[in-house]
Amino acid sequence: MFSERFGLSVLVTRHARERMFQRGVSEIELHDLLETGVTRYKDDSRLWIAKEFDFRSDNLLRVAVTLEARLVVKTVMHYFEGE
Repeated sequence: MFSERFGLSVLVTRHARERMFQRGVSEIELHDLLETGVTRYKDDSRLWIAKEFDFRSDNLLRVAVTLEARLVVKTVMHYFEGE
């Protein structure tokens, strides 16, 4: 997977893949989230990206990522309180 938004290839960690499976998040949803979700930076290299999908029964999907030589997806969450 490649992120046009960040200009980086995407690495999804084993942990994030497990959470995607548990939460029914597809690769298409993840890619859409990365490309069009709202970003909130923790610092220069760590951020959260969140997006609401109307067709999902949970609230927002949110991912924790780091900007390295690649965009690394650390985890995938749902059913959380916004900030």
